[in-house]
Amino acid sequence: MMRLAAALFAAFALAVPAQGQTAADERTVTVEHKSEPVLCAEKDNIYVPLSSKGVKTFRIQAIHPSYIGGLIADRWAADWANCDFGGEPPKGEKPPMPERITLYEDLELQVIGVKYPVFWRPATVPVVINGKTFEGLHLVQLWMRAGNSQEEFLVVYPPDGYWRARPLPPSHMKWTAYGSSFMVGPVSIEGRPVVALKDLVFDPGTKTFTMNFVKGGTASMTVATIDPDKQVLDVEFSGNLPRDVPFAGLRSMYVTEFNNDAARIAWRGRSAQAWGEAHIMDFKPFEAVEVWMGRHSYSRHNTSSPDMVFDRFRE
Repeated sequence: MMRLAAALFAAFALAVPAQGQTAADERTVTVEHKSEPVLCAEKDNIYVPLSSKGVKTFRIQAIHPSYIGGLIADRWAADWANCDFGGEPPKGEKPPMPERITLYEDLELQVIGVKYPVFWRPATVPVVINGKTFEGLHLVQLWMRAGNSQEEFLVVYPPDGYWRARPLPPSHMKWTAYGSSFMVGPVSIEGRPVVALKDLVFDPGTKTFTMNFVKGGTASMTVATIDPDKQVLDVEFSGNLPRDVPFAGLRSMYVTEFNNDAARIAWRGRSAQAWGEAHIMDFKPFEAVEVWMGRHSYSRHNTSSPDMVFDRFRE
């Protein structure tokens, strides 16, 4: 309980209203439980959609888990136990290597595009950087200079609109893992939850992505803060965004309490005197102005991966 309290306190401390904003500006969103139990640790079985008829701006944070200071041994290797994805490649054959392309580079920032030999959705979303268009990308990675190293801190899969974010590693660690994914934009179910992008534009100068959606509307997402404690992303919607579907969602994995990327959910209601909290596989829909999803005990899967916070919903 002490670890959970520390995590919630950290999320609350980061949720102090920005200058010019008050608690009266906060808007509630509907948070639902759409997850299913699985045995395979490499399948995203957690889906927590966020819905609202009028939210125009909000914030997403990736924050190191409360136990990060005491983490000595990290684990991030894939766990294929109890997984069946339709067969294995013939023995002795090496799978084709992905193609990596440098899309942009300066002294502080590098953007890498990746083309996989096989992906579950076609790579038809053009990615535009500084007026140059790149086709056929399955993954886009953002790297930055941090001290004497290069750190990957944000990735997006243009074909299905999935993002992953992480802070810079803390001083006692060389690297931390990605964990949960999130979606921004009108979510549809196409075999699994996706956000269909028409195109994706990145401005390296402001670290801002602009997403035009197939279903209508546009979103901008800016890396507002990136440091060894957290990454903060500011999102703003514009245009004719559909309002009858979720505008964002979290995707993650839970098999057991010791094998997961997210195990707990906590929320703050608009006029609540205390946080609500529950197991992420067992909660009823609720209305909230702030939502935290993560862990307060060690997992054998992506142990260092960050907690995720959605807050500062505004109309």
